[in-house]
Amino acid sequence: MTPEALAALHARCFRTPRPWSTEDFSGVTSDPLVFLLVEGDAGFLLGRAVAGEAELLTLAVAPEARRRGLGGRLLARFLYQARLRGAGRVFLEVSAQNTAAIALYESAGFSQAGQRRGYYRTPEGERVDALVLARDLPSEPLA
Repeated sequence: MTPEALAALHARCFRTPRPWSTEDFSGVTSDPLVFLLVEGDAGFLLGRAVAGEAELLTLAVAPEARRRGLGGRLLARFLYQARLRGAGRVFLEVSAQNTAAIALYESAGFSQAGQRRGYYRTPEGERVDALVLARDLPSEPLA
C-alpha cells in the first residue's frame, strides 16, 4: 500500500487518535526498523522492532471489513514478525474508548502496563486517556 492509500484507510478508521497523514506514513515507512503488514486493501498494521522490544504503531481495518478476523490475523503476524526481529516484549497504545481494539489485544495476551491520562484529543477537544498494553513473547518464534 502506498502512503496515500494508508492515509486514506486510516482516515476512514480513526477520529481519536487523529488519523495519520500521507506525510506521516511516508516518514514512518521510510524507517528501516518499521515493518508494514497488509491484508489486501482492507487492513494494515505498522510495527517497529528495536533493541529487544517491538511497538505496534497502528492497526487499521476498513469499517466494512471488520468482524471477519482481519485484525486478529494482522496482530498474529505482528507478534510473529516481532519475535523474528528479536523482540521479547511488545507494546502498544490504544484509546481507552476503543473497546473493540482493547478486546482484540486482550484476547492476544496483552494486559495493561500503564495509562497516559488525557493523551489523545478528540476533534471536539475532549481529552481521552491512552492505555499502554504489553505482553511478553516466547523465546522461540510463534507458530
